[in-house]
Amino acid sequence: MDIEQLRDYCLGKPLTEEGLPFGPNVLVFKVKGKIFLLTSLDAPQLQFNVKCNPDLAEELREQYGCVLPGFHMNKKHWNTIIPDGSVSTAQLKEWIDHSYDLIFKSVKTKA
Repeated sequence: MDIEQLRDYCLGKPLTEEGLPFGPNVLVFKVKGKIFLLTSLDAPQLQFNVKCNPDLAEELREQYGCVLPGFHMNKKHWNTIIPDGSVSTAQLKEWIDHSYDLIFKSVKTKA
């Protein structure tokens, strides 16, 4: 997965918006105003942060070397994913979907 594939996938999700609220080098994807994925545009290798159920976040970090505690995020709820080829694109999309769903449901229930 490259940055364009990541962007296309995120923007294909309902009610998703992209922006640069943290400056020109951090691309953020939001649903209903809440962040579900962010990525650096100037990193030498693609990596992105996604929200995750806390128990699952720890399991994924133990199981996959490409999953790290969320860089500059609440490490209990966020993972940094480095798409290094060790997991499939389908798996990466599942992790993005999980983040999107967590945010979408939390905003939907508060509305």
